[in-house]
Amino acid sequence: MTTASGQAAEQTSVTVIGLGEMGAALAGAFLDAGHPTAVWNRTPEKAAPLVAKGAQQAGTVAEAVAAGSLVVVSVKGNDNARELLESAGDALDGRAIVNLTDGTSAEARSVAEWAAGRGVEYLHGQIMTIAPGIGSPDTVVFYGGSQSVYEQYLPVLGLLGGKGGLIAPDAGVPTLYGMAVHGTMWGTLNGFLHAAALLSDEGIEVKKFLDQAGPSVSALLGIFPMIADEVDRGEHATPFGALQHHRPSVEDLVRESKARGINDEFPNYTLGLVDQALRDGHAQDSYSRLVEHFRKP
Repeated sequence: MTTASGQAAEQTSVTVIGLGEMGAALAGAFLDAGHPTAVWNRTPEKAAPLVAKGAQQAGTVAEAVAAGSLVVVSVKGNDNARELLESAGDALDGRAIVNLTDGTSAEARSVAEWAAGRGVEYLHGQIMTIAPGIGSPDTVVFYGGSQSVYEQYLPVLGLLGGKGGLIAPDAGVPTLYGMAVHGTMWGTLNGFLHAAALLSDEGIEVKKFLDQAGPSVSALLGIFPMIADEVDRGEHATPFGALQHHRPSVEDLVRESKARGINDEFPNYTLGLVDQALRDGHAQDSYSRLVEHFRKP
């Protein structure tokens, strides 16, 4: 397999800056695939397991950067990422940067702007897994930024995860994708854990509930495309399942929770959103209308 430039993928030299849990997993994936891999970390001792596998340990960031044509950064905070890259000086010339550091979209764009001013091609990535998931064909990594970097090093980047891809030329978009997934995850998990508390209070095994109510729970994901379409179009009126029909069920959940002494903050929050929408005249709208609550006033 070769890159777009004709360079053999298995010979691509890679540098990994930052050897925390994720950085070490990234470097391990490159090493396992036979790539010459240089590593650097503020705490040099963390490199020992990777050096034992064949990694080259660099004494400075500049030395590490000089050793790889592709420079992968995974550290705590984008300010830190930029500071470390700046310390490499002229060693950055001719290198491609893939920054996999978590942060906000503005922070990702700031590093991208610095890189552009420095004349360095830059790609920002958002990894959607924990460290053990690196290398799985099901692991998603969203990328934004330089298309040429993405295309040239795709065989190497593909070692990190089998799904995802270049989603935008804007380096900030991958972080927004990641936050959208996480926000959906936490909201869903909180709702499920509230349900689990309710079921457990009755002595019902939560696993048994899933076995018997699984189709209903799984069907919830099926309505996401419909909600997304309504939000994108800004049209929320619906002949079925309007907000006025949600309210009695939400209120029942609040009353059941209170009666059992289960924390009712989560369903009460939902009831407040629905009630406000009804007061605003949206009784005939679908649940997607509540997006207005979360938008800027």
